[in-house]
Amino acid sequence: MKIIQSLFFILCAQFMVAQEVAKISGTVTDVDNNPVPFASVYIQELKKGGAADADGSFTISNIPYGEWQLTTSAVGYNSSTIAINPNEPILSGITFQLTFDNELDQVEVFGNRNDRPDKIESITRLPLKTYEQIQSISVLSEKLIEDQGALTISQATKNVPGVYTFATYGNKRESMSSRGFRGIPILKNGVRVNSDFRGVGVLTDMQGVDNIQVLKGTAAITQGVATDLGSPGGIINIVTKTPKYTTGGSVSLRGGSYGQVRPTFDFYGPLNKEKNLGFRLNGALERADSYRSLVQKESFYFNPSFEWKIDDKTKVTLELDHYYDSRTPDLGTVNLGENDVNAIYDMPHSQFLGFENDRSITQNTTYAIRMDRKLNEQLTLKGAFYSSSLKLNDKGASLGQVIKEGEESIYNVRQRSYSTSTRDDNNSVLQFDLIGDNVYTGSIKHTFQVGFDYRASHFSTMSQSAGVVDTINVYQNIAHTLPNVTLGEANISGGKTNSLGFVAQDVISWNSWLKTFLGARYSSTETISEVENTRSDAFNPLGGIIVSPIKNVNIFASYTNSSYPRTASRLGQNGEELGNERYDQFETGFKTTWLNDRLRFNLTLYKINNKNINLPVYDETWANILYYAKGGNDQRQGIEVELTGRPLENLELIGGYAYIDAQYKEHSSYVYGSAPLNTPKHTFNAYANYSFRNNPLEGLSVGAGVYFTGERPINDWSSGPVTHEGIVPGQKPFNVDAYTLVNFQAEYQFNKNWSLQFLLNNVFDKVGYNAYRTRFINQTDPRSFAGVLSYNF
Repeated sequence: MKIIQSLFFILCAQFMVAQEVAKISGTVTDVDNNPVPFASVYIQELKKGGAADADGSFTISNIPYGEWQLTTSAVGYNSSTIAINPNEPILSGITFQLTFDNELDQVEVFGNRNDRPDKIESITRLPLKTYEQIQSISVLSEKLIEDQGALTISQATKNVPGVYTFATYGNKRESMSSRGFRGIPILKNGVRVNSDFRGVGVLTDMQGVDNIQVLKGTAAITQGVATDLGSPGGIINIVTKTPKYTTGGSVSLRGGSYGQVRPTFDFYGPLNKEKNLGFRLNGALERADSYRSLVQKESFYFNPSFEWKIDDKTKVTLELDHYYDSRTPDLGTVNLGENDVNAIYDMPHSQFLGFENDRSITQNTTYAIRMDRKLNEQLTLKGAFYSSSLKLNDKGASLGQVIKEGEESIYNVRQRSYSTSTRDDNNSVLQFDLIGDNVYTGSIKHTFQVGFDYRASHFSTMSQSAGVVDTINVYQNIAHTLPNVTLGEANISGGKTNSLGFVAQDVISWNSWLKTFLGARYSSTETISEVENTRSDAFNPLGGIIVSPIKNVNIFASYTNSSYPRTASRLGQNGEELGNERYDQFETGFKTTWLNDRLRFNLTLYKINNKNINLPVYDETWANILYYAKGGNDQRQGIEVELTGRPLENLELIGGYAYIDAQYKEHSSYVYGSAPLNTPKHTFNAYANYSFRNNPLEGLSVGAGVYFTGERPINDWSSGPVTHEGIVPGQKPFNVDAYTLVNFQAEYQFNKNWSLQFLLNNVFDKVGYNAYRTRFINQTDPRSFAGVLSYNF
């Protein structure tokens, strides 16, 4: 009996020991001791784990006594593993300090979480995060562009509420719009790529893009006077990649629908042992056909950059960005009805309205030299020289007016013309800024900028036309061989503009909950012509206030204006020059950031008025301009809602909605209350990407996006004098139908180096149209797919 009792107690003791478990707890931070919220913490052998909370703290219960390997991981960081040996009921004080992943560098779909996006100062000229700014700014990161497989400006910026495609001009340009203004300027690394005031847009390659910054509303303080029609609507700044000081890179091969083949490369690293010299080389080749017969493209992109950290206070960066694109322009389809009737012909993809040798060639080269010198802990001197060269060479067909037989219009029969045109466009900016951050006068903190910039632009154009060469029927087979033609006399034009600007801004933090923004810019612009030079001066103020009633919530309101000197020399009734036109902008809303800046929500309301227009005064026939007079009121107002972030470690979200109410009001050329062409009242975007972690599907991520563009007028509604392409005075233009596109992406990461991505765009094969008046009516791309094989090292 004693032996049995002894064995019983031994078994009980062993059972109790076997059941001894511990609760472990600790924190996860980054190298700067900032908490890493929602990091995964787990013991692989036990298949047990959990997630840190918003403060980076974690707790895992029921861990058996013994030696285990505890691992933590988080998106944007290198994973870390430590050995633990719980032998008591509670094991606390475990700490992880994660280092940033060289590839992701803590990049979210909406930008760098704990830092300002690269070169954001080139458009704001202030060292503030986007949610701290007084105006609406959206940032699209390299990660988002790669996840979605975006290859164009429009494919990327459709993730920004209220930004939409204005026109593609036969799929040979990308002209973007915002807040009801056509063709907003496109910048590259802070400098204008194109001085064309009509805003026809440009083309570029996404391979070298670090991020895209969209500043909506007038940017007169930092970008100068509004020389473009679209300038008061905002700007799009394309930021190229710059060197890293860790060796790495990637190569990829993309293949897809319509014969697309696209290899890319990206190499970076230090050039010396001291790691104060760095380089980066980016490039891409692409060739592809189109859903439209006889339409194809070839392109080449190259983006080298070098950086020298002279010392711990001085850095110099050199960047070059070159893009060559040769493609077939596509006239698209035609409208088979009057200008007030939507009868857009759903033309078969086998039908092409141009000639087989039509070609549009774009060569775009930009380069920059940037210098940063830290004078002390509060003051930094920034200098930069930016330059861009844009060369366009277009040769192709165009369609004339509808053919008439007596009083009857034959909408499917059109005259076809042929013409050539070139454009040589050069822009440069020299800019210096003194930046002050955390500068105190007593208890009041200042973040300020004072600086100047000198801008020069020079463009020349040449066009020739062969006139009408034949007549085609869109229902029948069309000849694609260009007949023998003789080009007419060349029409040559051009212009030069030099501008000097002085800027000062001060963000004053009066206490923890109140900030005021004060700024002003003086610009002097000289336009050089063969006969005489004209000068224009402009003073543009900025004022605003930010109130933070609770942590992470900024309520803001601002006023600014921009001057439009292009029509300043128009003469009034007594022969006097009428001077600059002006756009006044009021903007208010609130910006929030939560979960350690992992989730952001912005609400913006705006109103932009141009009440100072130099309007033509016509005679009774509407044919002759008698003189010009001040007046009018073009108004744009609306609301924008934006949600971006990563609420969970493996879930990324983007959502946005914009309502645009754009109207011509007291205007002598357009019908009261009518909307500018191609302005939708509603746009909507939503995107989600989910990554599987700590389960059998680990390595797989899936994403999908929905993008809605509302109906919009194909043309302006003329009240009498305006007769641009397709406009019939007094006749209301028809609305282009709304459309919704759905895209899908999936990616599988085999290991640290290899990944395979699948892209399916326009999943439901919906047809939408982007039009420029009635001259170009281009269909959105039909359903297409692509696969991308990537190797990272």
